[in-house]
Amino acid sequence: MGMISGLALAAATLLGATPAAATETPPKEFGTDWHDPLTAAPPVTRPHTRSCEVTVAEAQFRDFTPYRGTYTPPKACATPWSKVVLRLDGTVKGRQYDRLGHLAVGGVEVLRTSTPQPSPDGIAWAVEKDVTRYSDTLRRPQPVEMLIGNVVNDTYTGVIDVKVTLTFYPATGPAKTPPTVPDRVVPLDSATLTTPRNTERILAEVYATGSGGGCEEYWYLTTPDAAPYTCKATDGPYREVRISVDGRLAGIAAPFPTVWTGGWSNPFLWYVTPGPRAFDVQPVVYDLTPFAALLNDGRAHRVDVSVAGVPEGRTGWSTPTNILLWQDEGRAVVTGALTRHRESEPANSSVYTAGSEHRLDTTGAHRLTVAGHLDTSHGRITTTVSRALSHTSAHRWTDGESRDALTATWTDRESVTTGRTTTRTDRTYTMDGETTLGAGDRLRTVLTLGDRADTVTVRGGERLSWSRLDDTYTGDATYTANVPRDQRHAVGTTSERYRLYGSGGCYDRTVRTVQGTVTEDRRRC
Repeated sequence: MGMISGLALAAATLLGATPAAATETPPKEFGTDWHDPLTAAPPVTRPHTRSCEVTVAEAQFRDFTPYRGTYTPPKACATPWSKVVLRLDGTVKGRQYDRLGHLAVGGVEVLRTSTPQPSPDGIAWAVEKDVTRYSDTLRRPQPVEMLIGNVVNDTYTGVIDVKVTLTFYPATGPAKTPPTVPDRVVPLDSATLTTPRNTERILAEVYATGSGGGCEEYWYLTTPDAAPYTCKATDGPYREVRISVDGRLAGIAAPFPTVWTGGWSNPFLWYVTPGPRAFDVQPVVYDLTPFAALLNDGRAHRVDVSVAGVPEGRTGWSTPTNILLWQDEGRAVVTGALTRHRESEPANSSVYTAGSEHRLDTTGAHRLTVAGHLDTSHGRITTTVSRALSHTSAHRWTDGESRDALTATWTDRESVTTGRTTTRTDRTYTMDGETTLGAGDRLRTVLTLGDRADTVTVRGGERLSWSRLDDTYTGDATYTANVPRDQRHAVGTTSERYRLYGSGGCYDRTVRTVQGTVTEDRRRC
C-alpha cells in the first residue's frame, strides 16, 4: 500500500489549547474524540486600540456549492487601518476527508485553507491571518465568494460549518497607512494586466497548491515511466512555480511541500497538529518591480503563472494570483527600463535504480536574475532581483509499495536590492518520512517536516533587521488498515516546535500530543 493509494483523498495561526491542557492523561489508543486542532505557531498580534468586526461569510459546506455574499466596510472604523485580522471559526463532526477551501473578496484571494478531519464526537478550530495588505480591496463594498468543496453522504457525514470575520483596527495618531500596504490590489482574473502608469513597485503573490486527491497532491513522490510506482510524471518529482510577463520569465520559486490532514496514508498524524502551512496556504511572492517600466506603458500585458514539471494534461494545481501595486504620488507617469535578464538552463535529473528496494534519486536547480530602473519623483531607483532554486530527493520503495520512504530538501534563495538596501531570504523545506504496511495490516508512518527561513536586510553594509524561522513537525502513528474505524486500534505521537527570533524579538513554542491528547504546551520566550 503506497502513500498515493492510502487514505488521503488538507502569516496565519491555528488557535487552540492553552498550557493547562498539557496536564491531561492520554488514553491507550485513539477513541471517539480528541483535542481540538492547534499548532505551535504564534498568534496574530493586535493593536491595543478600539476595533470593529464584520462578518464576511457564514455557511455550511456539504457539497461544491460556493457561498456568495456581499462585504460592506465598517462605518465606525474608517480607513486608514493599522491592522486588519481575518478569523475563520469552524466545526465538523462525524466522518470526513480533508478538504481544500478558499475565500475571495472582490476577486482577491484573501485566504486559502484546508480542513482538519473530525472525530465522531466533533471538533472545533480557528485560523487567524493578518490581511492588512488587502486594505485597498476592503475599502469598498465587494462581492464575496467562499468554497470548501465537500461530499456528504451515508459514509462521509461531516458537514463543515464555518464563520469568517474581519476585525479592523483604525490607525491612531497621524493617520497613515502602513508602508507595507499596497495602494492597489488587483486579482489576476485573466491573462492580462494593466497597471497605473505611475507604479513604482510591483509584487505578485501566487497561492500555489497541488491538491485534489490525485497524483499532484503527492507531486514530490511521482516517478518517471521507467519506475514501477503508482503515480507517474514524465520528468519526475521536480516542480517549480513560474511567472512570466509577455512571455519572458519574470520569477521562479520552489513550491512548499504541503501535507494535508490525510497525508502519507495516516490521518492519525494530523488529528490535533496539522503539518506546517496546512491551514494557511501562504502565497509564493515575486518582486516584479524590474518589469514596472514595461508594464507602465498604459497597455495590457500578458502575465502567466505555470507549474513546471506537471505532466501535460494533468490537473491538480491551483494558482490564484494577486498583483500588489505601489504608486508614486509625485508623478503621473513613471518611466524606466528593464536592464538585465539572465537565466540559467533549468536542471532536472531523475535516476531510477531497480532492486528489491526501488530507488529514485532526483536533483533539480534553476537561477534567474532580473534588474531594471525607474525614474521616480524621488530619483532613479534600480531594483535587482535574484533567485536560485535547488532540490534533492531520494525516494525508496518496495514492490507493492508496502514500504514507501522519501528524504527530500528544497532550497529557495532570494535577494532583492533596491537602491542601497538589500533583503536576502534563504528558505529551506525538508521532508523525511516512511510508511510501512506490516503484519496484521498494521500501517505505520514516521515523518518529519521542516519549514525554515533566514532573512536579513542590510543597507550600506549595516544590518537593519534580521529574523530566523524554524518550524519543525515530527509524527509517528500506527493503525490497523482495511478495517472499520472502531477497529483500527490507532496510536500516535506528534510534536511541533515553532521558533521565530531576530531583531523583532523571540517566539518559541512546543506542542506535543499522544493519542490525540495534548501532553505538552511549552513556551520558552
